[in-house]
Amino acid sequence: MKKTLTTLLLGASLYAAAQQKLPARWDELTASDFPAALQQSSRTCVLPIGILEKHGPHSPLGTDLIHVREIAARATKNEYAVVFPDYFYGQINEARQQYGTFALPSTLIYNLLEATCDEIARNGFNKIVILNGHGGNPEFLRFFMQSLLGKRHNYAVYLVDPDNDPAYNQQIASVRKSDAGNDLHAGEHETSLLLYLRPDLMQMDKAASQSGANQQRLKLPNLYTPIWWYASYPNHYAGDGAAATPTMGKLMAEHEVKLFADIIKTVKADQQTLKLQEEYYNKVEAVGKN
Repeated sequence: MKKTLTTLLLGASLYAAAQQKLPARWDELTASDFPAALQQSSRTCVLPIGILEKHGPHSPLGTDLIHVREIAARATKNEYAVVFPDYFYGQINEARQQYGTFALPSTLIYNLLEATCDEIARNGFNKIVILNGHGGNPEFLRFFMQSLLGKRHNYAVYLVDPDNDPAYNQQIASVRKSDAGNDLHAGEHETSLLLYLRPDLMQMDKAASQSGANQQRLKLPNLYTPIWWYASYPNHYAGDGAAATPTMGKLMAEHEVKLFADIIKTVKADQQTLKLQEEYYNKVEAVGKN
């Protein structure tokens, strides 16, 4: 009996060790490992979404994609989930005048995202966590998610939307060198992050070669127009990338990795969202039948 118990414990230990070695990236898993990945992830898949666009004269076109890809890779070492491969199909019409921008039609990016989520679900996942790295995507992503309620889906989608963290904000402020109000795109914040995550891709000698200042060429109080970004930042550069430091980047990355690992853990444990979603669909289908 003792020998049998020892054998069972050893087998369980080896199984746990094998699970820990499962790749997190979908494209690095084998088909035979997929069922184990589904189990270990609690059927949770991370969908990091970036974009291809100019990031000042000094940062790579895929800055947003590299950012979320790196955060997902590091966070899933602490809290396992399967990470969908590189996805850069989002809203980026405001940068079409710049080389390297990859902008697809709006209906296509919507349909592609829904089809991607459907295929992720067809492979066994019922929880999809969107980790967005692009500032031009939130409105599109929220509209997409609300639209999912328009027809029955057998999966839930979660969009990472961090709460304000005063302590973290204070840390960042203590090392900041530029004006936070104008640090919107490829400035100190984003550049610092890439300087820490992928310094090999940065061309910091070019950071000050273009202006990232607000040109203020359009003033329309109480109104919104889609040309506002180009009017303010025709170089598609908002901030001072030359002020960036790896120190700020390290603070940002470590904070985001810990936060995202906690978010994955929360999603994996969540039993309520799918239940409420199913209840909602059932009530929708019952309307007019009583």
